[in-house]
Amino acid sequence: MTGLPLILAFWLAIVIMIVMISKLRIHPFISIMLVSLGLGLVAGIPLVDHKLADGAVQHGLATVVGQGFSGTFTSIGIVIILGAMIGTVLEKTGGALKLADMMIRLVGKDSPVLAVQLMGWVVSIPVFCDSGFVILDPIRKALVRRTAVSAVSMTFALSSGLFISHVFIPPTPGPIAAASTLGIGDYLLQVIGMGLLCSIFPLIAGYFFARWIGKRVQSKDEVDPDEIARVYKDLIASYGKLPSGFSTLAPIIVPISLMAISSVVVMLGQTGFVAELLRFLGTPIIALAVGMAFAALQLFSVNRSHEFYDICNSSLMTVGPILFITAAGGVLGKVIAVSDMVRYISAHADVFGGLGIFFPFLLSAVLKTAQGSSTVAMITTAGIIAPLLPVLGFQTPIQATLACMAIGAGAMTVSHANDSYFWVVSEFSGLTPDQGYRVQTMGTLVLGIAAIVEIALLSMVLS
Repeated sequence: MTGLPLILAFWLAIVIMIVMISKLRIHPFISIMLVSLGLGLVAGIPLVDHKLADGAVQHGLATVVGQGFSGTFTSIGIVIILGAMIGTVLEKTGGALKLADMMIRLVGKDSPVLAVQLMGWVVSIPVFCDSGFVILDPIRKALVRRTAVSAVSMTFALSSGLFISHVFIPPTPGPIAAASTLGIGDYLLQVIGMGLLCSIFPLIAGYFFARWIGKRVQSKDEVDPDEIARVYKDLIASYGKLPSGFSTLAPIIVPISLMAISSVVVMLGQTGFVAELLRFLGTPIIALAVGMAFAALQLFSVNRSHEFYDICNSSLMTVGPILFITAAGGVLGKVIAVSDMVRYISAHADVFGGLGIFFPFLLSAVLKTAQGSSTVAMITTAGIIAPLLPVLGFQTPIQATLACMAIGAGAMTVSHANDSYFWVVSEFSGLTPDQGYRVQTMGTLVLGIAAIVEIALLSMVLS
């Protein structure tokens, strides 16, 4: 099958995949793999390898699947594992709480909504937004009682801050996986910088939405004064000794600094042993490994080194499904790459290219809304978009980075009942499902729109 029928088959495959994941509750890995195999058969990829008349080899479907799977593991597997380990250490040692406390001191207690939003934004750079909300929710409740500000405003401010960095800024696995799949894994510092920049509009929109919705919705946090929440000092006491500010920041700042130095060395064209050493230390795998070493030192500083094995084991169990889903997304991307679809879209680039930066955003938003997981939406969309980047006009690293940001923006749009984060936010904040839709679902729609508006404006300037 070729041409327009193959394009229609592709969209049908996406619909089938969404139904399998969201309605039939089939695991995303199985769903994506089955859809990839089915699309490969429909696209006419041969079952086994064939040698062509000119001596070239036309790979069969089994080989294509293997290449897509292994290629993904080769490029991003270790990076995702190390990023998750750093996040777990910050969570277990109370480092995430230390980051939150530093942010509150920086912003001030007189701006609790902004403080809690930026607190979430910083903490979720290394920590999953679900875990981040659970960790920081007692602080949110304590701040509500200290400041008498709307609990709903504080809820969405925290939720939005966590969500924005979760989809935009590595070392969270979603952005790392998407960036590597799009071929910009070696430009991770650029992805981080663009993620910071693309956070501006959604942070502003999230802040004003939080203030607006807080005047219109009341949660159980406000109407039930008998609810008992642990105050901040009790939460600190539960961790025992907190790490120092430097110890907390080092696992994040040191890898970023190493990648920045490496980028400068490359741009200046420096050679020699020192230059090669700096470039080596600045590769994402090595930089994050150094960050992990600082995280291990953090465990020693709070006398919890005996937990290192359990933390590593917990991290591996957490990232295992992400790695396999990422690899399955790589398989789908490989199938698309070797099919006739890329050639057909290239021949009609004016039609598809007309959507520009909105194409990855819309595809990611459809997948996010349909199946719930932002990480799955980012990984799957990146796998689909990767072979189409040149056709869609994303040819330079900065253009591919903008496409990665558009995928992240779509992965925020929207969070509702099929998203675990929706229920974490609602349940911990005392919101009913109906209130959750008004606060979290409508709010994430605002975040997604604000983000893609900023990304579209940046694409006009940077492309």
